[in-house]
Amino acid sequence: MGDSPDIFGAEPEGESEAQPTAAELEAAGQNALFGGPPVDQKVPDEPPAAPIEPAAQPAASAQPGTAAQPYRVLARKYRPQTFGQLIGQDAMVQTLANAIKRDRLAHAFLMTGVRGVGKTSTARLIAKALNCVGPDGQGGPTIDPCGVCEPCRAIAEGRHIDVIEMDAASHTGVDDVREIIEAVRYAAVSARYKIYIIDEVHMLSRNAFNALLKTLEEPPAHVKFLFATTEVDKLPVTVLSRCQRFDLRRITSPMLKAHFGWVCGEEHVEAEDEALSMVADAAEGSVRDGLSILDQAIAHADMASEGDGTTVTAAQVREMLGLADKGVQRRLLTAILSGDGPDMLSVIDEQYALGVEPLALIRAQMDLVHRITLFQLGSRGGKGSEPDAPTAEEREAIANWAEKLKPAQLHRLWQLLLKGHDEVRTAPDPLVAVQMALLRVMHAADMPDPGALVRRMEEIASRPAAAAPVTEGSAPAAPAPAAKIDWEDLVESVENAGALQVGQIMRDWVRVVELKPGKLTYQVVPEYKLDPGNDLRDGLMRATGERWQIEEAPADEEAQPSLGEAAKARAEAETRSVNDSPLVKAALAAFPDAKLLEHGHIDDSGAPDARRYGHG
Repeated sequence: MGDSPDIFGAEPEGESEAQPTAAELEAAGQNALFGGPPVDQKVPDEPPAAPIEPAAQPAASAQPGTAAQPYRVLARKYRPQTFGQLIGQDAMVQTLANAIKRDRLAHAFLMTGVRGVGKTSTARLIAKALNCVGPDGQGGPTIDPCGVCEPCRAIAEGRHIDVIEMDAASHTGVDDVREIIEAVRYAAVSARYKIYIIDEVHMLSRNAFNALLKTLEEPPAHVKFLFATTEVDKLPVTVLSRCQRFDLRRITSPMLKAHFGWVCGEEHVEAEDEALSMVADAAEGSVRDGLSILDQAIAHADMASEGDGTTVTAAQVREMLGLADKGVQRRLLTAILSGDGPDMLSVIDEQYALGVEPLALIRAQMDLVHRITLFQLGSRGGKGSEPDAPTAEEREAIANWAEKLKPAQLHRLWQLLLKGHDEVRTAPDPLVAVQMALLRVMHAADMPDPGALVRRMEEIASRPAAAAPVTEGSAPAAPAPAAKIDWEDLVESVENAGALQVGQIMRDWVRVVELKPGKLTYQVVPEYKLDPGNDLRDGLMRATGERWQIEEAPADEEAQPSLGEAAKARAEAETRSVNDSPLVKAALAAFPDAKLLEHGHIDDSGAPDARRYGHG
């Protein structure tokens, strides 16, 4: 107790020098955390050590951008840091710029679109634009954030305390939303606005959406909500009505190609023009997908170049993506249009051996037909202009096909290829399926379209019949008789059309009085008590596609027997003929109790054939 201060807080005399200073206390704490001699340890008097050279420090701390840093994929390395770097979304950028200039900022923004078009990047850029203070710390909201002030750097690095990002896919419940509701009451700590970025917002539960509605409708002035989603149709209408919505567009292939070319320049990588076109087409409008493919292509090129510089070639990208060669695509379409089946099958086998998937083969043909059609319609600047193709050879081929093929042929090719695509996708053996599908396309390539057939038939029908030359003294040729209709053939056509009951009526109960194209006059067998007129009219309409005039003749008019009566009469006549033959009479005389059960045809000589013969 002797070293305790007195009741007035004074230190005992002679011990004030023994107390450590604040600097010594801080040094002791640093030494305890990071190592070093204790504070009370006496360091021998010696010259001070030479300062540590910068080279002894880790390279990452000395130069953050050197190769010692962990590799960052291109999709993260080239994430847009300003609205000027955000490609393909000019309308949204203009709207936000005007809103900031006029101080008409909404309290909630919704970014929607397909994957990889910049939804989350846009949300972060909006957060930077609203909280930027400029290099001098005196700036206000701007569409061009400086990127050097503390809020801009903290937001870009994801460490700003007032910009809260939440992944709705893993925070879906009411409890997660309740934390937001409780936190929005408090003002921002260091920024102008407290911003909540909720990614994949459509994953929130229904109850979570309902809990957020009131706060979303009337948030405090210092709070902004930024939502991002790929499935906007899953959001409740009550949420959509409280947000300012921006639909981010797919990025066009030319714009993606130019962007990827710039990235290759920044990475000191050479890339062929056709290779960049392939990557842009494979990206399907997504910048992130395209950069991931480009990242893989650069790595593939590094392995192939063997240290002679990095060059991304079209052949390497084609091999990496499993795409068909452009020249092979044109050769395959040429074989289809010319009807060269062996060459077509040879091309398919070669590409399959090289690793090209059958589905990619048929999809490449669809793409080629589509480009020919668009060029033919003049959507690339008018017929005869340069088609959209990277090489002169391909442009010439597309132009030639567009000139030779008719629009109907191209549309039929597209329909056949589309049907084949679906078959190949679901077939158990895609190689066999693509062979059969393209063979079908080849055989149907030269078929005339239905419209041309109809016009041809109308043209032939409209021509007058050529009259036979009349010589002097000769009588004029008699008019050609009208085509005769066979009643039995007409009954069979009715049965083949599916009207089996009507066909049975026509076969057993109808007697023909007059039969000509479009008209039937008939009588009914007396045993049939119903009126078959309507049934006959419907059955003939189904069989011939024409309306028939059906009339029932009086009973006293002469009529042919029905088909059933005629068959019965023929059977009876044949039976009489068999019974009257000498051979049968002799057999019945020899065997009085014998009965003729079945018989075959007996010729005029009385000898039966070898097919069938009755026996008792």
